[in-house]
Amino acid sequence: MYFRFLGLDFSHYILWFFVYSFLGWCMECIVIRKQLGYWENRGFVKAPFCMIYGLGCTLAIMMFQPISKNLIALYIWGAIAATALEFITAKIMMKLFGEIWWDYSHLKYNYKGIICLESTLGWGCLSIFIVGFFNDVLVRMVSTIPNRIAVVFATVLFWEYVIDFGYHFYKALTGKEHIAEDEEEPTYKEN
Repeated sequence: MYFRFLGLDFSHYILWFFVYSFLGWCMECIVIRKQLGYWENRGFVKAPFCMIYGLGCTLAIMMFQPISKNLIALYIWGAIAATALEFITAKIMMKLFGEIWWDYSHLKYNYKGIICLESTLGWGCLSIFIVGFFNDVLVRMVSTIPNRIAVVFATVLFWEYVIDFGYHFYKALTGKEHIAEDEEEPTYKEN
């Protein structure tokens, strides 16, 4: 069976996914730089990718394509879905690593520092921008890459990430002495 998504074959799709992961990493680094006053790599791995953004964009584009022209519905559902993804990601991180790598506790209207109204409103704006406008441009750009080049780049990016992730995931799991099963209050990554 031949894989196609958004009119992209598998190798072009992988590149598309990595572009969103890279843009998410850039956004995270810029926001944290502004908050903390210094540079911090916001990815789980050393490579400049936050895969949760690739996943989030993929899910948003798949789910919200039918409402992509209804900007109000897109804003509301995008804000809700991204906040839910952020909440689920935080819960998974607490279970696996015993910490969360962001902290909204300094912002108004937050829940345990995991989610907050300010971010929820921002996710809605990003949903409109990505699903309503930017994705069509990105798909056209990625689809212009010749297939042979796309296969090489997709293969290199994929395996580089798998190896990098595997190493850091193992390191993170083995570096923790004990992770509480039902820990109520999150702990946040030390900077």
